[in-house]
Amino acid sequence: MGDPLFWHRLQFGFTITYHYLFPQLTMGLALVIVVLKALGLKTGEARYNDAARFWIRIFGINFAVGVVTGIPMEFQFGTNWAKFSHYSGGIIGQTLGMEGLFAFFLESSFLGMLIWGEKKLSPKGHFGAALALWIGSWLSGYFIIATNAFMQHPVGYTVAGDGTLQLASFWAFLLNPWAIAQYAHNMVAAVVTGSFVVAAIGAFWALKGIHPEQAKLNLRVGTVMGLIFSVLVAFPTGDIQGKLVAKHQPITLAAMEGRFESGPRAGLTLLGQPNVAERKIDNPIQVPAVLSFIAYGTFSSNVKGLLEFPEDQWPQNIELLYYSFHIMAGLGTIMIGVMGLAAFLLWRGRLDGNRPMLWVLMLVFPFPYIATTAGWAVAEFGRQPWLIYGLFRTAQGGSPTVHAGQTAFTTLGFAGIFVVLSTLFLYLIGREIAHGPSSHTA
Repeated sequence: MGDPLFWHRLQFGFTITYHYLFPQLTMGLALVIVVLKALGLKTGEARYNDAARFWIRIFGINFAVGVVTGIPMEFQFGTNWAKFSHYSGGIIGQTLGMEGLFAFFLESSFLGMLIWGEKKLSPKGHFGAALALWIGSWLSGYFIIATNAFMQHPVGYTVAGDGTLQLASFWAFLLNPWAIAQYAHNMVAAVVTGSFVVAAIGAFWALKGIHPEQAKLNLRVGTVMGLIFSVLVAFPTGDIQGKLVAKHQPITLAAMEGRFESGPRAGLTLLGQPNVAERKIDNPIQVPAVLSFIAYGTFSSNVKGLLEFPEDQWPQNIELLYYSFHIMAGLGTIMIGVMGLAAFLLWRGRLDGNRPMLWVLMLVFPFPYIATTAGWAVAEFGRQPWLIYGLFRTAQGGSPTVHAGQTAFTTLGFAGIFVVLSTLFLYLIGREIAHGPSSHTA
């Protein structure tokens, strides 16, 4: 059946990729809902509350599916990654426990108040529930990011007598500089996803000629927030994250750019195919010296190539890492362009009547999903061959008593469950979109 480690990695990668399709939208929509509720509170106009009510329902469906798809990953720490859990449980157990006990319950409690409590709460009370939902969902995100950041850049730990990791400084671990930068980049990207979805639904309604007032409102909110946060993904959050990779994971940076030779004035590769066998980039199109500036702040900076490091420390799939990075960066640039053009048309008062642009907005909503998936692939493939960078290799972390056949069987089971969940999810979302926003009186 093959190597058990391969199946352990495949199963976790498959389940977490599917799972993250849902939390990224809920975290993005949480801020959109706060904005809509704040505008409704400030202006007293019912249309903002009507829009918020619609997106709260969409949030609820995504939240439910996200919870269901997230549970298997918690169990995989014990079933598939027992040695890793034994080695690092004294560290990562802190944030994983906090995510479950605090943020998750805070988020789910206030979601219930938002969905069923609008008629019982005052307008300010309902806005407060939306604010708490946003804080809860983003707090939940931070605890997960802090866990991953420790695996990327371990800090605040000590090695116990039995060789396992134990917490030496809780605050150093929780406020890991890598976690702060990664969190900012991730959450801004989540808002981009939420904004693109909001704009896409507004475009769909405008093209269909239904719910015209809500279509314009969603187009305006989605476009403005989409442009602002698409720019913030690139700068400063993406720039800060890139400089941390250059400082702490120079091998990853070299692999992301398919750079084999070291040297100053390193060019940024726009297009090309990494040829690992011949240690070069085929058919490169590069911008001279830009990689040096992005990584280290000066055009003359030396950027190390892969050949400067032992080959057993190279990422294990350089091609996939390279293409994931360029898909993420390319789609990020396209999304800025799309939302920039949409914002220009909005400013000119011509967006809701420009059918070609509406079609574009409706059809590009998968782009942020693809970009965030590629971004996480960069983070995880780039960290290889380490589970905890520089401390613990992936090959050391599996569960020796769980063989390949068992993991393959459960992976097929997850795939079947995900098909059912996807069908149910699409049905519920489609029903809500067709129904559209409802007024409070209705």
